[in-house]
Amino acid sequence: MSEMTQESLRKSALGEAVLLRYGELFLKSEPVKRQFITALLRNVGNALDAAGLDYRFEVHRGRILVYGDHPGEIARVTSRVFGLVDVAVSIVTAPDPAAVTRAAVALAATHLRAEGRFAIRARRQGVEGVNSQQLAARVGEAVMQAVPGVVVDLESPDYEIFVELRQFGGLVYDTRVPAPGGLPLGTQGKVLALLSAGIDSPVAAWLMMKRGCAVEALHVHTGRFAGRDTLETALRHLAALSRWCAGSPLRLHMIDAGDFYEAIVQDAEPRLRCVLCKRFMVKAASAMALRDGYLAICMGDSLGQVASQTLVNLAVVSEASAVPILRPLVAFDKEETIALAREIGTFEQAQGDLSCAAVPRRPATTSRLDILHAREGRLDVDTFIAGAIAHSRVFTVENGDVNPEDQKSF
Repeated sequence: MSEMTQESLRKSALGEAVLLRYGELFLKSEPVKRQFITALLRNVGNALDAAGLDYRFEVHRGRILVYGDHPGEIARVTSRVFGLVDVAVSIVTAPDPAAVTRAAVALAATHLRAEGRFAIRARRQGVEGVNSQQLAARVGEAVMQAVPGVVVDLESPDYEIFVELRQFGGLVYDTRVPAPGGLPLGTQGKVLALLSAGIDSPVAAWLMMKRGCAVEALHVHTGRFAGRDTLETALRHLAALSRWCAGSPLRLHMIDAGDFYEAIVQDAEPRLRCVLCKRFMVKAASAMALRDGYLAICMGDSLGQVASQTLVNLAVVSEASAVPILRPLVAFDKEETIALAREIGTFEQAQGDLSCAAVPRRPATTSRLDILHAREGRLDVDTFIAGAIAHSRVFTVENGDVNPEDQKSF
């Protein structure tokens, strides 16, 4: 950076901070907005504490500033916090057009070259004497004088500078890091997510976390019928999800349904096994939800994807639950789910042995409730569920890692 640029920044900047922008929280009433911002700050603080970073918040209308010694790291960590739409390392100036202009020129002089195409994106709120268009024109003209040969291009610029002039100060930045958006984690209550070793269920759980749900997981292990890598893979999925709520542990409840599977393989019509299995999982999750205060169950079903997910079978599976079932992937196709799994870090190219030896060759695509009820009564499903829940095991993951003591019991 040239001496002129350094001097310009010295004269204009009050400091450097990470700007946190939230989205739909704007739509809430003032009391609800305050409640959500409190939750958001708690979650941001948990994530920064987990990363060992010092920080200080300044909360303004529509903007949160985080000050600390490592703004780049603060930006990286906060970009994974639900409720934020993006974050940016910003120069903070006095609430003065001249100070904002000097900071923008300093950035442009560092990053913009002759014949480059640039745009100024300006916003003003609560400051008199200049509107957003005038501010953008003033800053743009100063940049063109400081860096000869550059061209304004508002449609497809090579470089953008964002300037904001607000009552509390000016903000100047040139990079926005996308964040997941949604609602702050924990603002919508607790949800129990049925978590398998497959691709769909962790994506469904992530989507409910994005909508503000505090998620815990239930994994139903199927004994000798399960592939050897199923439990370990489910835990890796939860570990990946925990990176989106750093500083807040996630728990996985594992119940052993091996005895139930032995029973349906011996006693049930093969084509009904998959629906009976899904109803068993939902009944178990529902019982845990009622016992522990979860408000809903989350599943990774996608309409028509497999035999147990036809509309008829989704209805008969839903009947087994005493609490609502949330299916955020119901309209996703597989490629959409895989794309999101890659983005959030739960997709694994080499999946290992995740097979289920109990799957019949021709599973039922339409099931009747009266037949299922009769079969479940004969099997005494409720007794199997009570026994499985009574002997459940709990695994804890935090910041991407499984608790070492829990890991010993794989």
